[in-house]
Amino acid sequence: MQSFKSYVLTTTEEGMTAGFKTLTFDDLSEGDVTIHIHYSSINYKDMLATQPGNKIIRQYPRIPGIDFSGIVIESSHPNFQTGDRVLATGYDIGVSHDGGFSEVARVKGDWLVPLPDNLTLEEAMIIGTAGYTAALSVSALEQNGLTPEKGPVLVRGASGGVGTMAIMMLHRLGYDIIASSSHTEQSEVFRTLGASQCIDRIDELTPKALHKTEWQGVIDPVGGPSLGEVLKRIHPSGAIALSGNAGGTAFESSVFPFILRDVRLIGIDSVYTPMSYRQSIWERLATDLKPDHLHTVKQVVPFDKLVDGIKSFNISSQPGRIVIDMGQEST
Repeated sequence: MQSFKSYVLTTTEEGMTAGFKTLTFDDLSEGDVTIHIHYSSINYKDMLATQPGNKIIRQYPRIPGIDFSGIVIESSHPNFQTGDRVLATGYDIGVSHDGGFSEVARVKGDWLVPLPDNLTLEEAMIIGTAGYTAALSVSALEQNGLTPEKGPVLVRGASGGVGTMAIMMLHRLGYDIIASSSHTEQSEVFRTLGASQCIDRIDELTPKALHKTEWQGVIDPVGGPSLGEVLKRIHPSGAIALSGNAGGTAFESSVFPFILRDVRLIGIDSVYTPMSYRQSIWERLATDLKPDHLHTVKQVVPFDKLVDGIKSFNISSQPGRIVIDMGQEST
């Protein structure tokens, strides 16, 4: 393969432009492993990165796409060789290093995870960064003592990728799940995925320092002002795994949930997870955390329809994940 197709963001005096270009290996970012990409996916950060005036991309030109899966075609890294099946999420991929919206990528081998047994390349990207973040959140809550016997778990932003994946993972583990979303018309879908109850998004701010407790744990990719309200309703010694800011970057809270109920607020960083822990989470995503309804929540978009996929991500209220298929034969 002497040349390949990529979706490239560039800047001009008029602003950012985006479109497909034919590139060669010399055009790619530096790295010691080159991968023939089979699948990528569209995440919230990808949608933001492709918008004019975004604050995601640090230098242009850039190939966006913060995750991908594929097969190694060249490697000088000791852990990988030609033919290996790999996946990548996080690090600088698609932000300050060329990413997954391309038929070929070159990255540092230290950023790659060998594809676990019991996962196909397509399934790895149905899960993708969103599912990986959900799994990190579940693991963090488990480390705090979360068990099915201790009560329900709230999943905020249930129609988003993290929320959808979290519902399916928690259901597989036997938890009672409360799905929270502004898209209440999707309640039956949330129940099909494993939620026992669906509630509207939590956005009413109240002056009380504490409320009656409702959940032992919360998976929260939303954040924002309503996070302060959620803190007031966590069981003693419970926790919130916070992974996103779709609802905003700031919130207010008193100290009372923390000092009177021993509540923990746990930050989830899916970008720079240490590799040993990253690999262990992906092994779980191929075993006990692998969602039962994985293939029912995917929308597959051919690479040449990527722009349509990004537009769909931006306006759709349908729970699930958008997977970009590069059109390769092996899955």
